[in-house]
Amino acid sequence: MNNPVWIDDKGKIVEPEYCRDFLSRHPMRCINDRFYTVDGPLPDESKLKRTIYEEISPWLHAKVAQTVEQIIKALKLAAYTDPLPLQCDRIHVANGTYFLDGTFTEEKEYCNNRLSVPYRADAPAPEHWLRFLSELLEPEDIPALQEYLGYCLIPSTKGQKMLMLIGKGGEGKSRIGVVMNAIFGLNMNTTSIQKIENNRFARADLEGKLLMVDDDLDMNALTKTNYVKSIVTAELRMDLERKKEQSYQGQLYVRFLCFGNGALTALHDRSDGFFRRQIILTTKDKPADRFDDPFLAEKLIAEKEGIFLWMLEGLRRLIANRYHFTISQRAKDNITSAVRDANNILDFLDSEGYVAFKADYEASTKNLYAAYKRWCEDNAENPLSPKSFANQLSQNAERYHLEPVSNLHIGGGKRCRGYMGIYVLLSPMEL
Repeated sequence: MNNPVWIDDKGKIVEPEYCRDFLSRHPMRCINDRFYTVDGPLPDESKLKRTIYEEISPWLHAKVAQTVEQIIKALKLAAYTDPLPLQCDRIHVANGTYFLDGTFTEEKEYCNNRLSVPYRADAPAPEHWLRFLSELLEPEDIPALQEYLGYCLIPSTKGQKMLMLIGKGGEGKSRIGVVMNAIFGLNMNTTSIQKIENNRFARADLEGKLLMVDDDLDMNALTKTNYVKSIVTAELRMDLERKKEQSYQGQLYVRFLCFGNGALTALHDRSDGFFRRQIILTTKDKPADRFDDPFLAEKLIAEKEGIFLWMLEGLRRLIANRYHFTISQRAKDNITSAVRDANNILDFLDSEGYVAFKADYEASTKNLYAAYKRWCEDNAENPLSPKSFANQLSQNAERYHLEPVSNLHIGGGKRCRGYMGIYVLLSPMEL
């Protein structure tokens, strides 16, 4: 048997020659220490190592595994390529490339993300999918879902939103995640928002992903929201870290799709910015006599080519609307409710019998907090800390036409902070 070109006269492997020969037969690129083919990134290197092992093992009698690892390192050097650009004018599908101007080519190019679904212009309308959505959501909320799922097809965060689908349980909303997995394939990650915020290694797993699904949203409030908010907007590179590796700056463009029985809340962040990044859609109640089809997921996945066209329609509409989603009044009310649920100070200010508003009246922050604590006691609510109360009062002062003052006279020659335009109705004995 003749020696291959990469075996020298002494029977040793010439690594550069082997790499050239291997890459000529198995075209690949190495980007950020990961191998890519025209079908996207390799999910892992196990199959690649097996191929190399089968090729070199007839010529080696010792240290084969060690040599395979060494060749992998050499291949990464030989196939090194600068990071690929993010392309928002096209979608790389299983059978080619679809351009957002409506053209399609079967030619494939190296890309960051290639979907598992093929493009078929003549794919039939997804009847099971459309019926499923009509039973799950109110008609006015379906366009927002369509636009958001379409938004996830391209590596862009211009929409600066995350989508929450909230129900009471048993509606079948998580079937959407199953269908998206069939469409996005390796470009989708399933984990939890809590883990993304609190586990410093979890964020690196989102690199190169288009979609992250949390199919069982944790009802516990987030202790912090810095990372979730940064990922939703993702205008800058952020610090990513993998176990036993040095942290590095990476670009994330993943979008969040969450299913749960309640809205996402934060323990300390009650800002408009936190809720402004959310789209909250609520499901219809499940009919008591509804029969749950155990084969629904399979029926929906069978329509994935038609569902992809439906998602494309939503993406085109979103882009035409300059990345502004079609938010129904119902969805807007959901945000308002979520804000109030997370911040009972607004309910206190809107209540009767505790405070009133009048331009030339005033109240100290201390007395306002005392009235707020009494309101919480009367309404079985947990009061926020004095500091949180003061911060929230300051953030909402303009909404209630309040003017902060720092020299409010309280007698005895003492002055304190407070607000003009509000006064406490309760007597000192009631506070």
